[in-house]
Amino acid sequence: MNEHVRVFQPDGPAMSPDELEAAIRAVGAERYHDKHEFHKLMHGGKLNKGQVAAWALNRYVYQEAIPRKDAAFMSRVHDRALRREWIHRIHDHDGMVPAEEEGGLERWLRLTDGLGLDRDYVTSMEGALPATRFACEAYVRFVVEQPLVVAVASSLTELFAPSIHRERISGMLERYDFINDPEMEYGRRRLNQAPRDANFALQFVRDHAKTRDLQEGCINAVRFKCNVLWAMLDALHLAYVQGMIPPGAYQPEA
Repeated sequence: MNEHVRVFQPDGPAMSPDELEAAIRAVGAERYHDKHEFHKLMHGGKLNKGQVAAWALNRYVYQEAIPRKDAAFMSRVHDRALRREWIHRIHDHDGMVPAEEEGGLERWLRLTDGLGLDRDYVTSMEGALPATRFACEAYVRFVVEQPLVVAVASSLTELFAPSIHRERISGMLERYDFINDPEMEYGRRRLNQAPRDANFALQFVRDHAKTRDLQEGCINAVRFKCNVLWAMLDALHLAYVQGMIPPGAYQPEA
């Protein structure tokens, strides 16, 4: 039997915090999207500029959903201390006013600028794949509808993010002459932001997922989030590697 396959036991005895954390980390070891073929092609320098641009354009949809997801989560939270901790996630993506911090969305748009995409076109999301938009909105709805601790757990793919950012930065700068250093600033900032966020969320889950039912919900939340990211790459591979681009989606120049 695969060592990562678990029997779902919502009525079983509660796991210890360490057992719960180990089960969550096992989901990433099995399902995180660094194992997807599209990811391997992109980081291995096997894609052309149009294919990388398609990835960046679609990934913007996900980046744009993150602060909305976090705002939706905060609207449900009555604990002032938790809101004060969580709000910096929105600032990380949207920036601050006055502009002390430009934010992750602005840094992502610097990447799409460098790939030759029109900003208004990117932010309109009109050229994004239907599956991308469905997957990202499903994530927002998940955070709105699930118990708070399960909603927090869905963010724990950030535990696995630093390694993919390091791989992306080094691989893309080394292998693509159309990617320059300033365009990788989003990933560099997440090398510090993601571990900070993940550590807080992991401790929250360890402290608050006390029943087996909630613990299973948290594990499945990480699995769900991995599926969101995997589905996005499935759609990109089908459209821009296999050539099945749906009507209305971004068409790279020949």
